[in-house]
Amino acid sequence: MSAQIIDGKALSRHLRRRFRERVGALAAHGVQPGLAVILVGDNPASRLYVANKVKACEECGVASFLHACSADITEAALLGLIARLNAERTVHGVLVQLPLPPHIDMRRVLEAIAVEKDVDGFHLYNVGGLVVGNTIFPPCTPYGVQLLLETTGIEVAGKNVVVVGASNIVGKPMALMLLHKEATVTVCHAKTRDLAQHTILADILIVAAGKPGLIVAQMVKHGAIVIDVGINRLPDGRIVGDVDFDGVRDKASWISPVPGGVGPMTVTMLIENTLRSAERCLERGSGSGHPVWDAPRSELPTS
Repeated sequence: MSAQIIDGKALSRHLRRRFRERVGALAAHGVQPGLAVILVGDNPASRLYVANKVKACEECGVASFLHACSADITEAALLGLIARLNAERTVHGVLVQLPLPPHIDMRRVLEAIAVEKDVDGFHLYNVGGLVVGNTIFPPCTPYGVQLLLETTGIEVAGKNVVVVGASNIVGKPMALMLLHKEATVTVCHAKTRDLAQHTILADILIVAAGKPGLIVAQMVKHGAIVIDVGINRLPDGRIVGDVDFDGVRDKASWISPVPGGVGPMTVTMLIENTLRSAERCLERGSGSGHPVWDAPRSELPTS
């Protein structure tokens, strides 16, 4: 029997409809959520990702401010732009599209973004918050994976979860988020010997390695839940994940497709974090006694 599909497109549509209600509630208090996106250079993939983010903002009623900079912008000029956006009251989220040109220190740039506007969740404060389970803005891709599991009704506690890929953007924060859900987590990476020895034990397998076809059916146990985070463009133009979808779907119980699985959720959680930032600003302005990170959360479907 083929695996059931974990449909990120459907969940994204549901969440974005609810987002419009939250935007309306903010508008009633004179607040429009705003996301500033900084694009440096003319990388085609980056331009596509930014266009998708701007489109999602328009769909949800969030104001978007695109700042397209030339590839030779100085680091000082880029930091100056971020400082201005940090101070801009109409901007609730600041995002710098990666990668950056080699002459710019990525870590310095990401740390320049104000913590309260770090909707990508890459600032050291938010990364450190993941360790203790008290981050303000979870990184968008792991956050999207977590919601896909939750809303599909998949219990994580007590499960053996294997994360393939140890990047700062997906693998490491994903592992931390799963640990807080009481999963038993194994993280595999480029130096892992005999990858299949680990993946075959996974109740839940999350793959974010950036290598098309890395995971084949023989590496997956029967009934496993497989989340494919990879997005790879083949020479013929096709977009595929890191998992051999056609082979693995006959062994897994649930599987996310590429495209249409995790990808839409990444952009949707960026909007979620931007809304949370705007709601936090409103709460602080109203003098409420709630902690600033206790902004209202969107209501999620149970199945």
